[in-house]
Amino acid sequence: MRKILLLLLLFPVHTGYSQNFDINLLRDINHNRNKNLDGFFRGETNSASPVAFGTPVVLFGVGLLKKDAAMEKNALYIGASVVTSSAIATIMKYSVKRTRPFVTYPDIEKITRGGSYSFPSGHTSDAFSLATSVALAYPKWYVFAPAFVWAGTVGYSRMDLGVHYPTDVLMGAITGAGSAYLCYKVQHWLIKKQRR
Repeated sequence: MRKILLLLLLFPVHTGYSQNFDINLLRDINHNRNKNLDGFFRGETNSASPVAFGTPVVLFGVGLLKKDAAMEKNALYIGASVVTSSAIATIMKYSVKRTRPFVTYPDIEKITRGGSYSFPSGHTSDAFSLATSVALAYPKWYVFAPAFVWAGTVGYSRMDLGVHYPTDVLMGAITGAGSAYLCYKVQHWLIKKQRR
């Protein structure tokens, strides 16, 4: 009980510090960005949804052509992970309703589209859901290393381009990775139940 009271008392102080850290870090990233890389980071940002949702579809198609049941199952798991992550991120966005940083702070330069609410980053959530689910389905370094580099670059691009706070990106990564892990556990539970 004492710990809960202490947390409640410290929450306003922590929240104020976190908000300052959040905007200061975003300003540092956005204001000091290499403008020659704006096109690259726009491309990374724009790749998030097509790659995240397209990968399981392509994987499932290849599995069907090869008659590879394991690949089909992995594709379904990866697809379920991305859809779950996207749904959770959308629910959180419309529950929290955090405005975009470029709206609250006019000095933040917006370089790409930023539509609905800010928290969490849906692009980052999609990217980390795909990276984590692919890493769990195919635990080889040459699969998961590029997947996480891509996901990390997508997350960074959202700050570089001025459309998300660092905490939006962090929560997007946690949401994506957590959804992938949850779907992985559910899939294994269902497989065990089916064998019985």
